[in-house]
Amino acid sequence: MATLRELKGRIGSVASSEKITGAMKMISSAKMHRAENDLRRLLPFRQQIENIIGNLLSADAEFSSPLTEEREVSAIAVVVFGSDDGLCGAYNINIFKQLLVTIGDYRKKYGEGVRITLIPVGKKMLKAARKISIAGIGVSEPEGVDSKSSGEAVKAFTRRLEESFLNSDFDRVDLLYMNFQSVSRQRLRCDSLLPVSPETFTAEGVKALCRPYIFEPDAATIFVSVLPMFLLAVMQEVFTENRASEQAARIMAMQSANDNAKKLLEQLQLEYNKLRQQSITTELLDIVGGQVRD
Repeated sequence: MATLRELKGRIGSVASSEKITGAMKMISSAKMHRAENDLRRLLPFRQQIENIIGNLLSADAEFSSPLTEEREVSAIAVVVFGSDDGLCGAYNINIFKQLLVTIGDYRKKYGEGVRITLIPVGKKMLKAARKISIAGIGVSEPEGVDSKSSGEAVKAFTRRLEESFLNSDFDRVDLLYMNFQSVSRQRLRCDSLLPVSPETFTAEGVKALCRPYIFEPDAATIFVSVLPMFLLAVMQEVFTENRASEQAARIMAMQSANDNAKKLLEQLQLEYNKLRQQSITTELLDIVGGQVRD
């Protein structure tokens, strides 16, 4: 049975843990809101590019770009996004489970001989991906990027993926990430980055915003120039969504830890009070018993 001193020590430790998890939750909340603001700023840029390409495709002209070339798939690159830090609950585990499902889907669709290269973004995901020991699946550590990268690092990473696709190192490049929707809701998504599908720009929402344009220089030249900008916009958005989703998962994990700490603190406080009351009662009985003997 624990002594009063031991219980007091445990109460102090749990109280400290509660303060720490509360502080971590506040920090994660601030980081998540910052990522949300970044997403809002990125959205108009991507929408404008989609509108431009949608207008180009609606024009009476023929377009061709190496980035839209669809070929027989024998090699696939999967950029899978995770976190660099822990304490975010089952965030990385859920993404990794979906990665295994996605690998199985590729093999069913393209055959057992398809080569799959995993490009994990984030130390936790890199560590998990290296544990996969399946024939035909390799892991390539991305240089110069992590889950917190932005700006020039993301741009350079996107360009390397483009070059790998153009050099036929990969016939397809997909992105597996957590789509941020709210603090309590994130959804796993696997989107195709390359080749760029024209269907992306012929959706009803894009068509509705198309207006007659006079293109200068010619529409085909603009199309080839704008496509890399679209890829960069997509990649920047995915990196930002990954950061927002990670912080949202960490907020929920810290909230859960904080709630558990409160419950444990209440239990320890109750146990401490009972033991203290029992100790006081015992002392009183000893005093009364000594007076009676006198």
